[in-house]
Amino acid sequence: MSPIRLAGTELRRITAGKLPKLAVVALVLVPLLYGAMYLYANWDPYNNLKSLPVALVVDDKGADVGGKQLNAGDEVADELLSGGQFEWHRVSDADADAGVRDNKYTFALTLPADFSQALSSPTQNQPRQGVIQLTTNDSNNYLARTIADKVVDAVRAAVAKKVGTTAADQLLTGYATIRSSTLQAADGASKLADGAAQANTGAGQLASGASDLAAGQHKLLDGSNQLVTGLDLLKANTANLPSQTQQLASGAKQVADGNAQVAAGGSAIASASSTFTNNLDGLRSDIQAKLQAAGLSADQVNQVLAVLDNARKPINDANGQIQTVNGKLQQLATGSRQVADGASQLAAASPQLAGGIAQADSGATQLRDGLKTATDGADKLSAGATQLSSGTKQLADGSAQLRDGLNQGAGKIPDPNDPSKTADTIGDPVTVQAVGQATADTYGAGLAPFFLGLATWIGAFVLFLLLRPLSRRALAARQRPGIVALGGWLPAALLSFFQVVLLFAVVTTLVGVHPSNPLGTLGFLVLTGFAFTAMLHGLNALFGAVGKFLGLVLLVLQLTTAGGTFPWQTIPAPLQPLHIALPLGYVVDGLRHLLYGGSLDSLGIDLLVIGGYLVVGLALAALAAYKQRVWTPSRLKPELVL
Repeated sequence: MSPIRLAGTELRRITAGKLPKLAVVALVLVPLLYGAMYLYANWDPYNNLKSLPVALVVDDKGADVGGKQLNAGDEVADELLSGGQFEWHRVSDADADAGVRDNKYTFALTLPADFSQALSSPTQNQPRQGVIQLTTNDSNNYLARTIADKVVDAVRAAVAKKVGTTAADQLLTGYATIRSSTLQAADGASKLADGAAQANTGAGQLASGASDLAAGQHKLLDGSNQLVTGLDLLKANTANLPSQTQQLASGAKQVADGNAQVAAGGSAIASASSTFTNNLDGLRSDIQAKLQAAGLSADQVNQVLAVLDNARKPINDANGQIQTVNGKLQQLATGSRQVADGASQLAAASPQLAGGIAQADSGATQLRDGLKTATDGADKLSAGATQLSSGTKQLADGSAQLRDGLNQGAGKIPDPNDPSKTADTIGDPVTVQAVGQATADTYGAGLAPFFLGLATWIGAFVLFLLLRPLSRRALAARQRPGIVALGGWLPAALLSFFQVVLLFAVVTTLVGVHPSNPLGTLGFLVLTGFAFTAMLHGLNALFGAVGKFLGLVLLVLQLTTAGGTFPWQTIPAPLQPLHIALPLGYVVDGLRHLLYGGSLDSLGIDLLVIGGYLVVGLALAALAAYKQRVWTPSRLKPELVL
């Protein structure tokens, strides 16, 4: 007897009659009712939140910000009401509280009276957080609180973006003002640095000049000391000058008078000598005439005259000397008179000269004292100029550092080309760019792998409410265990095939699941159905009623460990080995990659594990067929029948 014949016999048995046929149809429809209906009911719940009644309370009183009225509460309310995400009802505090308590409203959102004031508090240097009050009631619906938390997070993010953008705009405006002022300060510092450098140069020159001045003052002081010493000596030596000059004037007058007398005598002698000489000329002429009259010849006359002239020559020489001496005596008389007159004038002026020398000495002393004071001042000026030069150098260095620091600081102060866009970026610095390597479009599509796998297990489970795991006739005929096991599994596999094909057709055409790999998804589901029916067939064949219970236990364990909703790594550590050991997790993983278009690298492991469970299930059924060739009292009268 072949496995196909055994399978046909079992199928004829369960379809003999109208009600059995209906029962088979019902068993085929069970996975559809579970999988398709559940996916349909949960296909896109977030899109239906607009029908969820929610209370909104706005108690905000507004705030004055820089002369402008801020009504953040009304702005948030208008945005929420116009968003259409929920069925918002703007009510009072009492109505909101009562509505949440009585399940009239799913939750309530309250914006308190100081909401705007809190948001504007950073501009008043008294920063504090604004408060959004969320009122929930888990007795209405637990997930409503989760949804409300997300709403509050979205509102908070939107408010934070607006407030952050406004604050950033003000901050950037302040930065622009600071930067402009810093650049102006840098320009002023640059001019200051240039002026300080020039001042330092001038101060250096001043210090050098002051040093030269101090040196000159010392030299001048030394000269004034010498002048005072000399004038003191001159004053001492000229103290008797008036009396001495008076004596000199008197002596000079006497000399002049004596010289005048001598000059007068000399003049008389010179006159007499001149007269005598002139008379000798007349006497020569008389002698010449008398000689000529006496009849002497001209030679004789000339000889006589020559003798006479020779005799006269000493007289003429004496007369010349007398005349010369007389001239000198006249000059001496004139000079001595002039000396006498000068001495007289000197005598008259010497008191004034002595007084002037005394005044000059006093003035020189005062000049020396003044020069000493001036020298001390010049020394102080030189020291001060040196300090000034050092200070102006420090000023020049400091102003240069200030200039460089201001320029560097101005370069570090933000200078956005578009302050508004920059403020928007600061207020909302991060945007999410979703890159979906594999995407499930809706909440239901995301749950599809999990519920399709569960539906396949449940479909396999209910089949054995009607099917017999092993043919008693084949067992009684002592057919080979493998043939009996395969013949008992084939009806379930065939019905599972119809279950999977019908489920796949409905969820892809009516519910809206669109597999990225349709044929691969259908084939994977068919293999899953074969593996699950094989497992449940083996458990039922080997353990009987206990096998049905074990199938239910395995269903519960896989519900909690398959990772169909949250990632399986989030389940408690003691349960994680079950995820690795049980097949549903691999079914979910394979369906996700086939449905969403992800990488198929891990699909080989999923197929290997599911195929392994198919083989293990058939092996359990073969073992059961082998063991049940011998009838025992427990088989004839089982203690528990399900």
